[in-house]
Amino acid sequence: MEYEAGDYRKLAVKQFPARSIRETAEGKYWKQFKAPVFAKQFGPVTNVDFCQEYPYNFAVTASTRVIVYDGLTRQVRRTFSRFKDVAYSGCFRQDGKLLVAGGQNGIVQVFDANSRSVLRQLKGHQRPVHVARFAPDKTHVLSGSDDVTLRWWDISAGKQLLRLTGHEDYVRAAAVSPSSSDTWASGGYDHTVKLWDVRSGKASMSCDHGAPVEDLAFFASGGLLVTAGGTNLCIWDLLSGGKLLRRLSNFQKTVTCVKLSPYAGPDSAAAPRMLAGSLDGHVKIFELDDFKVTHAAKYPAPVTGLGLSADCSLLAVGMADGMLSVRKHAKPKVVQGGAAAAQRRRRAPRLTAANFRFFLRGRNAKAGSGDVVVAARRRVHLAPYDRALRAFRYRDALDSALSTQRADVIHSLLDELAARGGLHSALAGRDAASLLPLLRHLSKHITDPRHSASLAGVAARVLDLYAPVVHTDERVDAALAQLRDALRQEVALQESLLRLAGCLEPLLAAALLSGTSVA
Repeated sequence: MEYEAGDYRKLAVKQFPARSIRETAEGKYWKQFKAPVFAKQFGPVTNVDFCQEYPYNFAVTASTRVIVYDGLTRQVRRTFSRFKDVAYSGCFRQDGKLLVAGGQNGIVQVFDANSRSVLRQLKGHQRPVHVARFAPDKTHVLSGSDDVTLRWWDISAGKQLLRLTGHEDYVRAAAVSPSSSDTWASGGYDHTVKLWDVRSGKASMSCDHGAPVEDLAFFASGGLLVTAGGTNLCIWDLLSGGKLLRRLSNFQKTVTCVKLSPYAGPDSAAAPRMLAGSLDGHVKIFELDDFKVTHAAKYPAPVTGLGLSADCSLLAVGMADGMLSVRKHAKPKVVQGGAAAAQRRRRAPRLTAANFRFFLRGRNAKAGSGDVVVAARRRVHLAPYDRALRAFRYRDALDSALSTQRADVIHSLLDELAARGGLHSALAGRDAASLLPLLRHLSKHITDPRHSASLAGVAARVLDLYAPVVHTDERVDAALAQLRDALRQEVALQESLLRLAGCLEPLLAAALLSGTSVA
């Protein structure tokens, strides 16, 4: 008998309720950073700094070394080991030609980034120097030390120009304002953030963070400042005299580092964001309008340093156990300037009869109120599993559905086979190669609450059918073991939830009896 397309009703794919948490475009962007490349350092990573020039090499400070990695290959390019003790705060100059770092012995050293030779040794601090930064003019350096002072150096002459005093405890953070090269901010363990003018050598503003300040960063406008310390991030409005705009408490342990992602251009998918890392092992991304967390990543150890390249294509995170994680974005969408986009527009072909798109004009146009619409009869397209199901080839239909790797299609087909009484014929008589996709699908989705009810029955039938041939194929045995482990984990999770519910029920009942709100 010949079946027409109209005689067969296509498989109705189930529409499951939307999940309560959907992946946002922001989360998808940050998840497109590829699997991290891990590099073990000689000690805890205390600082990560990216060069602003292509190819965006980055310096990693750990133990007694500052290691420079290539931004393209992510391999070690140079190692600076001219330190008698622990090194701190290895940072590039804006052009990437020089590198500055502090040390446990209180000496600030300036290196040639290419030859690794020591160009200057700036001596004056009496205790370890934990922060050193180049000024935008490329000829000065600001350093902060545990001797509670900051010092302003002229590297061309190799001498100290200013000694900035005002902090009462260790100085651990410093940054220059993007709007004025003479304005610097510093933070210390005395809980204060100070704003300095290096022309006068005096502090023009002081803010109380409320906890030891670990790091700070200016916003691109220079009017806002973010400070990290304790479990909080504080946003300060400097133009309003140091007014506290927002206190963010999104971490469980000390926030150790904070960075503002650079503006990668109008053609980039990376909007400006704030990144912060903490000793609880989390790196969280904040949007800059309401400072809400848009994405979070968990790392296997406390985060002690992080950096993001100027084109937002490399994310490097250092940890307290000495591990460095470097992730590269899968599809960086950065265009240098607008010239490339304009060139692409100029090269766009003119729409004439010589172009196929000329004959597709108006396909998306909608009919007017006075137009007569003629319904076009289109041939019904059947998916491979529908064609097999129409011909009562139930096993082929299941194989075709499994090949789509779409859970909604597979589960709709299994329900249809069960309703037709063809589930047994679809499952029986399979060899190892055809059974493995079904077992993998069961292992992956049997613990999903949306599908567990139907898949549990399918799994029971599979075990009944193939129990006699267990231990005859290693691949099938491994897939069955994976299914068993998934079920064990789910049972353990349900037991934990039941115990937690049992603990909460008396508390909720007592609260209801006493009239106390439990919201």
